[in-house]
Amino acid sequence: MGWFDSFFVLGKDRRRFIKRKDSDAGETGRALEELRSSIYNDFRTSDGAKRQQQRICTPVVAMSFNFIVAVGIILTNKLVMGRVGFNFPIFLTVIHYVFAWILLAIFKTFSVLPVSPPSKTTPFSSLFFLGVVMSFASGLANTSLKHNSVGFYQMAKIAVTPTIVLSEFVLFRKTISFKKVVALVLVSVGVAVATVTDLEFNLFGACIAIAWIIPSAINKILWSNLQQQGNWTALGLMWRTTPITIFFLLALIPILDPPGILAFKWDMNNTFAILISALFGFLLQWSGALALGATSAVSHVVLGQFKTCVILLGGYLIFDSDPGFVSLCGAVVALGGMSVYTSLNLKESVESSSKQLPKQNLPPETNSTSSNPNVSVV
Repeated sequence: MGWFDSFFVLGKDRRRFIKRKDSDAGETGRALEELRSSIYNDFRTSDGAKRQQQRICTPVVAMSFNFIVAVGIILTNKLVMGRVGFNFPIFLTVIHYVFAWILLAIFKTFSVLPVSPPSKTTPFSSLFFLGVVMSFASGLANTSLKHNSVGFYQMAKIAVTPTIVLSEFVLFRKTISFKKVVALVLVSVGVAVATVTDLEFNLFGACIAIAWIIPSAINKILWSNLQQQGNWTALGLMWRTTPITIFFLLALIPILDPPGILAFKWDMNNTFAILISALFGFLLQWSGALALGATSAVSHVVLGQFKTCVILLGGYLIFDSDPGFVSLCGAVVALGGMSVYTSLNLKESVESSSKQLPKQNLPPETNSTSSNPNVSVV
């Protein structure tokens, strides 16, 4: 009987071991399934894709990325319009957007493109309007840069800041503090003083610059609002609006571009330079969308003014250019105003996050108090 009892106990232990092994295998399977579903939600749903973009692309990363690409495209566009002699700004913009659309199609083919939100959340009219506004903002910007001096072009960009503030107040009742207003005034005055030495007036160029201000402001507001209020990612929004932008840019070519595009010499070197410019154009559009999604339209304009001042100071320090003492003082004042504006934004973000923490901790305290009958509330 002792041998039989020991054999019986051994059999029960063996069955327990098998059950425990099956249980461990089931737990492992469930863990893998949860991991798979988590990855699916992060990459194949609009909510997860937006969270993934916010997790990876912080405001500092987005603004730095946009700044580096913007400096790069300035150099490449100078090469294309200077040495290459491709003086067709609207057609060059069309090449940029067609190149971006091809890259986005490749991303979609390999399932890299994030999923767009359902059509019910964002009506097609909003996407259509954004595509139209973007075509005018991009096309008129390059045309203004061609027909105006750099100083007048920067003066027109200064007018975008109050236009955005006014438009956000009219559309969304969004206000900013008095300290931010003072900082933005310092930025605008500093950039104006820094670029006034290169101020040249041209009637046609001035009309183009004035016509560009409103589309540029609305374009930035819509990009920022759709990403922050909806579940759009930068690439997803680019994929849906780029075909509309290309269509309206093609309509602008006979109106704003000079004739002679068919006579341009498309050799290997010229084509390669234009393709490099198109690559930077895609990166600029992507980085700008990321920056607008991570910050705000006003912050993105302030970043643009920061680029101008850095390029001005960099030319003075590195290339021994002499913009003049007044221009340098204006650049320093503008940088000071940008620093104040950035610090105010950081302070507001810290205060808002600290206000949200007690709200997040309140439910567990309430539940723990009500679940314990021995705790008396005084």
